[in-house]
Amino acid sequence: MALINRISRLFKADFNAVLDEIEEPGLLLRQAIRDMADELQCADERIGMRVRREQELRSRIADIESSAADTDEQLDLCFRSGKDELAKGLVRKKLETGRLQKRLRSEFNDNATSLDVERRQADEHRQVLDSLRQKAALFIDRPAVNAVSLDDPDWFPRDLCVSDDEVEIAFLHEKDARTAP
Repeated sequence: MALINRISRLFKADFNAVLDEIEEPGLLLRQAIRDMADELQCADERIGMRVRREQELRSRIADIESSAADTDEQLDLCFRSGKDELAKGLVRKKLETGRLQKRLRSEFNDNATSLDVERRQADEHRQVLDSLRQKAALFIDRPAVNAVSLDDPDWFPRDLCVSDDEVEIAFLHEKDARTAP
């Protein structure tokens, strides 16, 4: 069993290494930025829906408050006229309206809270996206390094290599320049 697991891990590692060689980092980075921008656009659409819902709820609450005021006037008239049975129907309507109003206000508050959270998250994501775009511009626009691996010991040009003797001589010159009167 351990042998099969080890072979499986080796195969996966080799397969991932092949994929890493095939993938172009610049293209992957651009795609990731496009995906983030799409997600941010979806978040903006959700925010727009919540704003519209907030307006709808505000309008419905105002309508219900107006209806409640009308019901109060009708109740006053019923009590002045001695129409108790008619007043009971209006009292039922007032209670139902009060419950609906309470539920709509609760939904309005929940929507407002969610809207604040989504706006805050969208602003944070927008800042991250802008930062990534700037960093990506630097990464993508910089010249390629001839696709060499830094793990390869032959990647560094020989004329840039400094020997130990050259370091010793330069060290003595620096020391002499700083200790000379």
